[in-house]
Amino acid sequence: MTDRTPTSRDEAVFGRPEGVTGSFADTPTSNRPEPTIAAPDPVLNEAFSRPDGESETLQRDPFAVPADDESQTPEDPWRSPESGVALAAPALHEPSAPTPVDPGPKLGVRDLVSGNRVHWWALASLAMVAILIGVFGGLVGRWTAEVATPLNSDSVHLSDSGSDSGDDGDETTVTKVANAMEKAVVMIDVRTSGGGATGSGFVLDKRGYIATNNHVVSMAASDREAKLEVVFFDRTRVSARLVGRDPKTDLAVIKVDDVQNLTVSTLGDSSKVKIGEDVVAFGSPLGLSKTVTTGIVSSVDRPVPLRPDAESDTDAVINAIQTDAAINPGNSGGPLVDSKAHVIGVNTAAKTSNGGSIGLGFAIPINEAVPIFDSLIKDGQVNHPTIGITAATVRNEKVLGAQVRDVAEGSAAARAGLREGDVVTKYNGREIEGSDELTVAVRTSKIDEAVKFTYWREGRTFDGSITPVSD
Repeated sequence: MTDRTPTSRDEAVFGRPEGVTGSFADTPTSNRPEPTIAAPDPVLNEAFSRPDGESETLQRDPFAVPADDESQTPEDPWRSPESGVALAAPALHEPSAPTPVDPGPKLGVRDLVSGNRVHWWALASLAMVAILIGVFGGLVGRWTAEVATPLNSDSVHLSDSGSDSGDDGDETTVTKVANAMEKAVVMIDVRTSGGGATGSGFVLDKRGYIATNNHVVSMAASDREAKLEVVFFDRTRVSARLVGRDPKTDLAVIKVDDVQNLTVSTLGDSSKVKIGEDVVAFGSPLGLSKTVTTGIVSSVDRPVPLRPDAESDTDAVINAIQTDAAINPGNSGGPLVDSKAHVIGVNTAAKTSNGGSIGLGFAIPINEAVPIFDSLIKDGQVNHPTIGITAATVRNEKVLGAQVRDVAEGSAAARAGLREGDVVTKYNGREIEGSDELTVAVRTSKIDEAVKFTYWREGRTFDGSITPVSD
């Protein structure tokens, strides 16, 4: 690097002024003004000055006791969070008492009533009218008190109607029916080593034949050691024997021996039963003997399927009388009776979703039960009409009825020309809407008697004739 000698131009820009030899100019002290200190503000002086008696530090001694003049400082409740609530002075001063005035003249009756505009004689007349009205009202009140019947009396004695209520011989229809049927209805008790069952029945003949349901006595039929007993209205318990039973109609007959003076049921005509007719159901629901329930016939010719279970081998479809008389377990086998105390059906089933009665009970019509009872009493068995098919319910936009699924070779149906896939829509004058209804229609027909039927095949409807045979 080579040294460069500053030029006059550089010195003019970056050089020191004349007379300056150092980095800072020398300022004459003679021309410098002396600062003056003003008196401190009183508020700031009080806030930030040292406490009296202390000169070295601004911090107060934390253990110092405040001076007496500080303790005498008046309390300011607004600065203390622990101050209690106190009433302050009112915002306005109480007004001064008004200047008393001299009392005026007293007011008279005329001034109060009419403002001194009515004469004394008018007031006197008004007073007389008021007196006359009061006297007249008193006289009228006295007269009505003596002549009119009083509302209150101490001579009335209350009593119940007792024997004065009417004729004790009056009975309702239900009472008459109950009295007429009471002795003809029995409770049936079945006991086995593994359990038991309770049902009902009614006397068919003085020789001791009693009608009931097959599912009531199924346990006794399948267990030779089972004990079958009948309990009469007077609680007499008698051993019974099974005469015969029919799982296809859920009917059975049992018999008691050496029982005298039996009351026989009067059988009615179920073909004359009408919807809305009053009925009474007898039996032993839930084991409660001598129970009656009432209702009406709510429907007739109702197909009701009965399927086998652990306690019964019943496999039937009954053509039931539907009633809203309560029918519960134990009512089975008991009579359904009309208002004339005639048996029109055999209580058999109840429709329920929770195990209790909901007003839908079903009874086998007595006209259909009697032939079964007769066959069981005479032969111990029953022959049923059959046409030799199996069917299933079909419901679609084309047809409604019982569709043939299988036709037995050489059966009545085969001879009548029925084939698999045909749909029976009418049988013996009865509209068929399903397989259960066809089963009922066939079983209510007669063996070896031809009946008319209608069936649907491939979009066309045909009429035919079929003759049921014995099964």
